[in-house]
Amino acid sequence: MIKKLSSYIAEYTKDSILTPVFIAFEVVLEVIIPVLMAMIVDNGIEKGNMKYVTIVGIIMLIMAFFSLTLGAAAGRTGAKASTGFGKNLRKAMFYNIQDFSFANIDKYSTSGLITRLTTDVTNVQNAYLMIIRTLVRAPFMLISAMVMSFYINFRMALIFLGAIIFLSIALYIIISNAHPIFRSVFRKYDDLNASVQENLTGIRVVKAYVREEHEINKFHKASKNLYDKFIKAEKLIILNAPVMQFSMYTILLLFSWFGAKFIISNTMTTGELMSLFAYAGNILMSLMMLSMVLVMVTMAKSSAERIVEVLEEESTLKNGENPIFEVKDGSIEFNNVNFSYSDDKENLSLDNINLKIKSGETIGIIGGTGSAKSSLVQLIPRLYDVTTGSVKVGGIDVREYDIETLRNAVSMVLQKNVLFSGTIKENLRWGNKEASDEDLIKACNAAQASEFIETLPDKYDTYIEQGGTNVSGGQKQRLTIARALLKNPKILILDDSTSAVDTKTDALIRKAFKESIPNVTKIIIAQRISSVEEADKIIVLDDGKINGFGTHSELLESNEIYKDVYNGQMKGAGSDEV
Repeated sequence: MIKKLSSYIAEYTKDSILTPVFIAFEVVLEVIIPVLMAMIVDNGIEKGNMKYVTIVGIIMLIMAFFSLTLGAAAGRTGAKASTGFGKNLRKAMFYNIQDFSFANIDKYSTSGLITRLTTDVTNVQNAYLMIIRTLVRAPFMLISAMVMSFYINFRMALIFLGAIIFLSIALYIIISNAHPIFRSVFRKYDDLNASVQENLTGIRVVKAYVREEHEINKFHKASKNLYDKFIKAEKLIILNAPVMQFSMYTILLLFSWFGAKFIISNTMTTGELMSLFAYAGNILMSLMMLSMVLVMVTMAKSSAERIVEVLEEESTLKNGENPIFEVKDGSIEFNNVNFSYSDDKENLSLDNINLKIKSGETIGIIGGTGSAKSSLVQLIPRLYDVTTGSVKVGGIDVREYDIETLRNAVSMVLQKNVLFSGTIKENLRWGNKEASDEDLIKACNAAQASEFIETLPDKYDTYIEQGGTNVSGGQKQRLTIARALLKNPKILILDDSTSAVDTKTDALIRKAFKESIPNVTKIIIAQRISSVEEADKIIVLDDGKINGFGTHSELLESNEIYKDVYNGQMKGAGSDEV
């Protein structure tokens, strides 16, 4: 884990090295200052030599100034190194997430990935800063102060040694018990983020159903779980303070007791006792800093494990050794395809699918909720891999293609339409970043989006809010269809992507497809029979199996499911007309 994380220090290696170097020199100067103070007391004040006091005092001031300068320099380089380290971690995680398949994303959840990119990286970044500063300063100061203490008075320095052993054992017990709790704390962070994300994404539904109180209670529950875990961890960590206080006061009492005896017996000078008190402060402060670092590192260790887990996660979808970079045509073939989201062959979402679709054909897909319509079409651009069997596009298994090449040839409008914050032009150019304004207009004409765009004050330069909240569901669908057309695909898949538009607009979109992209294979998932009845062939799916495959007239004669859906919709249409 450490080796993996350290590789992201990269260009900040120089700052990471300079920081402890500056700290080391700062500590050396700080350790010398108590010795100079003892010299002032013993050789200057007690002997009434004010010239000596002045000279040594000036030297102390100069050393203090240089110590302060080195500390400031260490702070600057340390901050640069730690923030750069955090930046590289976020960048590496984000880049790796972009390569994740749908299966990888399903494994972690969106809220879990956000927590790792924010809270976990911040914890590791802060811990790294403390490691290159405090974890260098504290041990170095501790050792230096101990050496000087033994040099001044061996017997008094043994008190420090006993305190260090006692504190080390106490801190080990505290931290070893706190670490498992901190690991579970960050899982609770995921739950809290999930609650907030779900609420904000669906805030309109929450308000429409007057479910604010329910959402507040759900948030309070997630927040309370996080609070309880933190309290449990803090109850252990807080023991650090009384243990430190006990050690500090014990050392001061012992120093005062034995120091007075040694001065009376002339085995120690007043200046030496004062310098030992100064070193006592240094040692206790070093131990306090060490305990703080260890607490932070304990928290950061849990975060680091979660970060490395994402960094080392490999996409379940990869290119083969010699991928193919050209898709010949839009023909599609399913050969004995079985598919399970969990790779469980006993729990299949698609069961024994066999299909042949010619390039340029228009294929409709009808089926009830949960019949695996979306699962079927997601196998074509290889958003998921089949469990068994094969899917071929252009006569070649999709697993043999370069993934980017395949997905550029298959344009898919997903069931959940997504627009990003930016202008309409910027959203449309997701389909083709080189598309001209004429190309945009042509695609929008085909998707029946031009009419409403022209009514907007800024037309194609109109700003779309995050998630497309300032356009209607039907407008959003038409924009995403136009975006898909701009890719000039060989296969166009509409996953229930005209459900929010009226039947007239739906018919106009299908007519435009027939005229403007006749050679593109079109697959249309729909709930309305009218959306697919003119298709060359229609697939009827039922519980992950093909229940029927044929033209509209053939299915009306031979398929009971299709006939029931048609009669139900025609009856509803007749009732509306009355």
